[in-house]
Amino acid sequence: MSGGCDGELHDLGELGAPDALPTCADAFLDALPGACIFHRRGRGRGRRAVAGMLHGCEPSGLRAIHALLRRPEPPAVDTLFFVGAVAAARTPPRYRHRMLPGGRDLNRCFVAPFAGAEGAIAGALLDAVRAFAPDALVDLHNNSGHNPAYGVGTRLDPERLGIVSLFADRYVWSRLRLGSLMEALADDLPIVTVECGHAGDPAADEVARRGVARFLDAAVLPRLPVETGGLQLLGGLIRVCLAPSLALAFDGRPHPEAHLTFDVDVDRHNFQPLAAGSAIGWVRAGAPWPLTAHDADGQEVSRDWFAVHDGALVTLRPLMPIMMTTNPRLAVEDCLFYVVRPLTAARGDCA
Repeated sequence: MSGGCDGELHDLGELGAPDALPTCADAFLDALPGACIFHRRGRGRGRRAVAGMLHGCEPSGLRAIHALLRRPEPPAVDTLFFVGAVAAARTPPRYRHRMLPGGRDLNRCFVAPFAGAEGAIAGALLDAVRAFAPDALVDLHNNSGHNPAYGVGTRLDPERLGIVSLFADRYVWSRLRLGSLMEALADDLPIVTVECGHAGDPAADEVARRGVARFLDAAVLPRLPVETGGLQLLGGLIRVCLAPSLALAFDGRPHPEAHLTFDVDVDRHNFQPLAAGSAIGWVRAGAPWPLTAHDADGQEVSRDWFAVHDGALVTLRPLMPIMMTTNPRLAVEDCLFYVVRPLTAARGDCA
């Protein structure tokens, strides 16, 4: 079986008897020809879709889809399942690669012109989803740092809040444009991304499995009022990245070979409010400015939020970081973290 990404989306249709599938999710992964979609007929009317493992280092979605495909009871509705970065996930060491070495991040490819192998898969998936016309879609992910489960959506509406409530009690409203599946289908149907928790944590796998079961077993999906729905609402996303060509390290003290060093457990700050003046890292003496940060309008705002004082990287405003990681490779491939702020539910404004 080829370990490469051939740019083909394999439609495997209905897979027959659920108990004929491999009992182990790893064996199921090994049997796949590449990025795949599957269909399962439901008990009643309606259609829904579930996407998983758009990144090869995020296996909770794969495991939830495998569990639901093997379950004897059919879902309440006809369902389309998608498993994405199969080749990246199988590349040794297993579940360690966000994308194939030298390849593109699949969840940044859902925008024309759909170039390359990953772009071809993204374009084919969009065509398949639009042809299937589901009533809602959930895209399952993991974090590489310690985070509670939370949902992300491009709109603040009762449909998206209701879907997220099946998985988590936090909702992040994102206006960023990164080329993701969620953004590409935002005008077509209620779609949310669910960050299930730390990759490799059995608790994250359980969040995905139970949440997908609720999502597919509900005859009618819940709708939560924005003002009184009970979820913690966050927004105002800012994406913070390492400046190009700089070196990053995670250590208990400033690393002599790194331009920027974060503490080895910096991810303890995820979803925790940080006061202005909080130190979150060390910057090597004489190093260039270590960050880039962009808001939803594309404005570079890193110096509005951070400063370097006596070798420490400090916050200039109160903020809440999410998706902080302690994996230097993934931090460089994607981003260091995001900044969010509480929303006032009545208007969706940042407090």
